[in-house]
Amino acid sequence: MSIAIAAGIIDGPSWGQTKAAVMTRGIAEIARVGVALGAHVRTFSGLSGIGDLMVTCMSRHSRNRYVGVEIGRAGNSRPSLPEMMMVAEGVATTRSANDLGLRAGVEVPIISEVHKILFEEKDLPQGVP
Repeated sequence: MSIAIAAGIIDGPSWGQTKAAVMTRGIAEIARVGVALGAHVRTFSGLSGIGDLMVTCMSRHSRNRYVGVEIGRAGNSRPSLPEMMMVAEGVATTRSANDLGLRAGVEVPIISEVHKILFEEKDLPQGVP
């Protein structure tokens, strides 16, 4: 999940307090895309929305967060991304989520920045969502 990768990027260089903002804004992005595609907004406020996002963004066992941590430590996505793509579904999901946002005409700034970091070789810190 793109938001967990963003949370990990923040954890990599220990930027700390911005993680809560990324998680809060991230669930809003996810909900906007979902609603644009016909979901009910309440779907995103329960365990399958906020609950899943919290676990994925906070757990040291999260593969998606781990990808972000490694990118954050390196300052870009290139050092270890090919190996990580095999274990973290959030890398491919980022491409899909970005495409969904574009097709639905929904602003997804965090997802878009993670997409740029992963697929357009945007370096940090200017790429930090």
